[in-house]
Amino acid sequence: MGLLSGLLGNASTVDVNKIAQQLEPILAAEETVELAFQLVRDQFVFTSKRLILIDKQGLTGKKVEYLSIPYKSITRFAIETAGHFDLEAEMKLWVGSEPTPIVKEVRGSENVSAIQKALATAVLMGH
Repeated sequence: MGLLSGLLGNASTVDVNKIAQQLEPILAAEETVELAFQLVRDQFVFTSKRLILIDKQGLTGKKVEYLSIPYKSITRFAIETAGHFDLEAEMKLWVGSEPTPIVKEVRGSENVSAIQKALATAVLMGH
């Protein structure tokens, strides 16, 4: 098990085994799913190697974007809230030397804190 395994216990909102089966065709050899969060229709998946942002688009959700971000490429990140980790927040990720961050909406106070902690662990601990 990796560094993120067990970090948040049952704070992950998606069954990692189910997500691992879904993502099996795109996971690298020896890459494992460690944490996953469901955010409305989108998912944030933390693997042993990268963060995968899954964006289900359109009314039916049939069109899906899988954005893979290696942890080593994340140069900084921020969670912006209206209050103290309130129910509505934005996550900002700066990747490489790109000046414009990737911005994702994060809802649910448990998810906001849990995602912040998972990012800090993965990025700052050299996952």
